[in-house]
Amino acid sequence: MACWTHARRKFFQAKDTDARRAGELLRLLQRLDRIETAIKARIERKRVSTPDLTGVQRHELTGAARQRYSTRVRTKIKSWLDPERMIARPRSPMGAAITYPLDYWTVLTSGTQQGYLKIDNNAAERALKRVAIGRKNCLFAGTEEAGASHARLWTLIASSQWHGLDPQPYLTNVLAKITTSKLSNAGQFLPDVWKAEDAAKPQKA
Repeated sequence: MACWTHARRKFFQAKDTDARRAGELLRLLQRLDRIETAIKARIERKRVSTPDLTGVQRHELTGAARQRYSTRVRTKIKSWLDPERMIARPRSPMGAAITYPLDYWTVLTSGTQQGYLKIDNNAAERALKRVAIGRKNCLFAGTEEAGASHARLWTLIASSQWHGLDPQPYLTNVLAKITTSKLSNAGQFLPDVWKAEDAAKPQKA
């Protein structure tokens, strides 16, 4: 996947030297963002009204909505970019801004067909920050096996956060129970399964 946030950033950078054209494209990208926000809100309302809505169904609804609403905006963006590329100087800020989305157009638009894909890489980049910040600490894992264990732990932490769990109580509960469970039952401790089972428990009055 390429990232629409990166594409937008380049046009922001080009505003100082070409405010008119940068503004035109940024307004189109804003429309794309508004559509994506509306789709997310619609899916959340659907999840509330249909608690048994599966992930696959959510992705199908997202893909269908993007096909209906986002495709037209992306077509306008492409129609704007193609002729402007012939005018803008290649090494200018505007030329670089135009080149990025055109060079990555296929992957930038892949989310239209696949509802599970995001239109930007923001979440992935935020998740990678912990790796970048802790890179020096990871040099002292000790052994290759310890490094693999460290990677599994970070995967659990990142996955629990992705599913809306607080990692500390989640891991505290898992570590307290997993030692007395059979290996064949380890799947019940995965963050998504854990969250679903926890939500199904009757709430105390």
